[in-house]
Amino acid sequence: MDTYQSPLDLVRERSVERPVALVRPGAVAVAATWFQKNFNGDVLYAVKANPSPWVIRTLWDSGVRRFDVASLPEIELVASAAPGAKMAFMHPVKSRVAIARAYHAFGVRTFALDTHEELSKILDATDGADDLDLIVRLAVNVEGAQYALGGKFGVALDQAPALLMAARRATSGLMGVSFHVGSQCMRPTAYQAAMAQASRALVRAGVFADIVDVGGGFPSVYPGMVPPDMSDYVDSIHRGFAEMMVHETTELWCEPGRALVAESTSILCKVELKKGDALYLNDGAYGSLFDAAHVKWPFPVKIVRDGEASSEMKPFRFYGPTCDSIDHLPGPFWLPEDVNEGDYIEIGMIGAYGVAMNTRFNGYGDTETVEVTDAPMASMFGLAKRMIPLPKVEEEEARKVVRFSRPKGKAGQRRRRR
Repeated sequence: MDTYQSPLDLVRERSVERPVALVRPGAVAVAATWFQKNFNGDVLYAVKANPSPWVIRTLWDSGVRRFDVASLPEIELVASAAPGAKMAFMHPVKSRVAIARAYHAFGVRTFALDTHEELSKILDATDGADDLDLIVRLAVNVEGAQYALGGKFGVALDQAPALLMAARRATSGLMGVSFHVGSQCMRPTAYQAAMAQASRALVRAGVFADIVDVGGGFPSVYPGMVPPDMSDYVDSIHRGFAEMMVHETTELWCEPGRALVAESTSILCKVELKKGDALYLNDGAYGSLFDAAHVKWPFPVKIVRDGEASSEMKPFRFYGPTCDSIDHLPGPFWLPEDVNEGDYIEIGMIGAYGVAMNTRFNGYGDTETVEVTDAPMASMFGLAKRMIPLPKVEEEEARKVVRFSRPKGKAGQRRRRR
């Protein structure tokens, strides 16, 4: 992997025709170190957020020894990039072949489930193994996430006691509970509220949990979204854990994905055409910019030009390179008004669910990867400012800006004071 001090150095050295993933391994190392220092439990990286081998290796080198995997390819990746790592198969619905291969070929012992049928499947596929660590995924009722993940997975709380008792009887290993408060959670107290619901389910079941896994959802910084300090999140989790009905040896786990890798990567795109306020780029919704198109997050952008750019900023929308009309990124993305065909644009904070979502639709999606040593556009861990300001705009333009609701309670009060 080639290394440059900044994206501009890359552009100065050679003409770039493909989208380029600009990666910052140092940002991953800093985030991993922060979690291991401040979270009073085990940190499992959620591989789905960014399965790049360099990410896995950087986390391993930074001391992360556990990984949350959801498929056989993710298991094979971790086994290859981080030999000796412990893996937890946390997808609540798995094929029998995947369960058996994970157990017998890769030594995976931790499996998630949210139904009695999945529990039976796990036991059958592992030939009735009694050394399993079984994690029951609960459906919790919480608010505060920008991307809700409820509805698909998790046993309902009124049905959880029976499943918890069945999981406890099924293994001589550990039994635990997990949940997910939703992606990009903007309210730290959501974790504490979810833990209280998990505790009540355990009490009704009359069992103790050996593991409490609070899942992911830890946020990063995007335009219009300034999360509370990351310390507020772990403080809320620690308070919730102290209030749970658990025994002294119960393990506390978390599964950060976005928070560990969002700052690590930006995408360098080339402008192929300017049409009014629309810029046609060589990357888009089917490439590394899925969230910008489908979730409509206005990621931070800046022009990368070897020369001066206009000081007058204008809002633009982007189109990707495919012939599909939904390959549209509404933004608004604020750039110098003189941006034009042939210019390069850096789109920041794409390390989570960016390159991971890349496809080859229409023959596009081939992305180069280089390392850069400059700072990310924003940071929750002190590498850059913890906010991305939106330009001041006239009233008619302000209506186009995608805005997000503020968290309620103390977290919202802190944000308003900023």
